[in-house]
Amino acid sequence: MHGLGAEPSVMQFTAGPFSSIQVAFKPHALYSVFHIDSSTLRGGFWLPEEFGGAHLTKPLVSARSDGERITILSEFLIARLAQGMRRDELVEASLASIHERIETISVHELAETLNISQRQFEKRFSRVVGMPPKLYIRIKRVNEALQLINTGRYERLSDVAYALNFYDQPHFIREIKTFSWVTPTSIAQKVSEFRQDDTGASYL
Repeated sequence: MHGLGAEPSVMQFTAGPFSSIQVAFKPHALYSVFHIDSSTLRGGFWLPEEFGGAHLTKPLVSARSDGERITILSEFLIARLAQGMRRDELVEASLASIHERIETISVHELAETLNISQRQFEKRFSRVVGMPPKLYIRIKRVNEALQLINTGRYERLSDVAYALNFYDQPHFIREIKTFSWVTPTSIAQKVSEFRQDDTGASYL
């Protein structure tokens, strides 16, 4: 089980046929479902025995189909939910606000709206989500930019930068490079790739 990361990841597979089954959680799910401080998993991972999944290995390996494996994973997660969720509704509300107003939202505004000190808000957000709210907003904004690029509605990168309220185009390009490994010299080529590859446009 992997926590949130602030950098793109590369998956490498051995030659031959294979299946990859992944479960993507909402940003607050590791805290809510597994009752853990998500900041301890930022950029890292837990082995099955560390999150109560040691018993999954044998049946997953011996299952006769991917459908059976998905059923095994689903039943495990449903059982976890039955044990009770740990909720931080304030952080969940802040995530909804970020997703709705990613163009202009700020940490200061979130804390003020939620009637909590910025320091306390940052502490709770990091525990639930796994990273500071400012970093999450930056990554989410880049993710949104990639999705806008993917639509093909914008002819120029400066139009995307303006739509998402970046300071200027150089700042926009620096953020893209930081979180998606796209360099300024290859960004035109990457825009074409994003339009063709749906998975390449989503990071959060």
